[in-house]
Amino acid sequence: MRVGVDGACWTNARGYGRYARELLRAMVGQTPELEYDFFVDEQAAEALDLDAGNVRRVVVRQDVSPSVAASADGSRSVRDMARFSAAVSRRRPDVFFSPSVYTYFPLPVGLPALVAIHDAIAERFPEMTLPTWRARLFWRLKVRLALWQADGVLTVSEFAADELVEVLKVPRHRIHVSLEAPASAYRPRSDAEVQAAAARCGIPPEARWFTYVGGFNPHKYVDRIVRAHGRIVREGSHDPPHLALVGTTTSDVFHSGLEAIRTAIREEGTERLVHWTGFLDDEELAGLHSGAVALALPSAAEGFGLPAVEAAACGAPVIATKASPLPELLRGGGIFIEPGDIADIARAMRRLLEDAGERRAMGRTALERSALLDWDMSARRTLTALYAAAGRPAPARLSEDGSA
Repeated sequence: MRVGVDGACWTNARGYGRYARELLRAMVGQTPELEYDFFVDEQAAEALDLDAGNVRRVVVRQDVSPSVAASADGSRSVRDMARFSAAVSRRRPDVFFSPSVYTYFPLPVGLPALVAIHDAIAERFPEMTLPTWRARLFWRLKVRLALWQADGVLTVSEFAADELVEVLKVPRHRIHVSLEAPASAYRPRSDAEVQAAAARCGIPPEARWFTYVGGFNPHKYVDRIVRAHGRIVREGSHDPPHLALVGTTTSDVFHSGLEAIRTAIREEGTERLVHWTGFLDDEELAGLHSGAVALALPSAAEGFGLPAVEAAACGAPVIATKASPLPELLRGGGIFIEPGDIADIARAMRRLLEDAGERRAMGRTALERSALLDWDMSARRTLTALYAAAGRPAPARLSEDGSA
């Protein structure tokens, strides 16, 4: 069976790209009998590091790379998308997999397809995620086309599946759940590695810190983390905690809430305690997580919440939104709060700062819970869904953890 893959999101620096890279590496590794055609633009072709014998790169010329053009306030040209559609028609795969609706393009009519839709956040919170009516219109049209063409829909959690049913009206029998997992780099690190990572982020020796990892979009409520952190600082501790904000501020193509975050820092007077780290690679971030009091992720909603699971894999407890699968995935490994509730965030921060025993217990549980998640399991589930979309029986070896 020949599988076509939309590889244009391979270079995405956010969760879509992480999901695609980790999942597809595991899928290719488990199925040497399948042939994979990765349809990529020039930028993604250079980054695609799958050297397996069953992987072929089909490079499609683009005027603008899809990972840039499909931005929060942009759109891809009809000509660029048509080039991808034509390339797929020429190769004639047996089934097509789009690991993200973000870079979706129209497929040849009648081609069996599986499309991944991570959540319904853009539909629930359009003004927070897509800044203009034009962007919202293009997003709705893209999602509707993807759902119309897809034989199956893949998503990342039961929570997200329920959202797709409720918000996008996708019949539940069409949805398959694959889950996500921490990359192998996320594991508890030594004291030396922790201190080195903290120092490189500007956090002084002996200091305590919280982390936030991800985009600085309005629906992530990072400004509210800053406000809660400011409350803790004003309580007058001689050892006020620091706050590390991890993520790019210069090359993100998603809707930005940076102005509100910077205003909050200025008004709280916490400039010396808040550290903009920029992008950190996995090794560096694992060191920062390993020494953190907790990771904060109080978003309006999360389809999965991978940054929290990655922090948990380093032994850090989480302060995370209830509007997500995290209360179940990391049960006992953190404090779960109403989305964006500043008082709740501050109470959770205070509790973990003051009770070292509880913090360590939550960290151990978070580590144990994160270890139950595995990209190979996610790949088996995805492959099972892919065979179902193609109308073919899946190999028996995929049945373990493969039912979706």
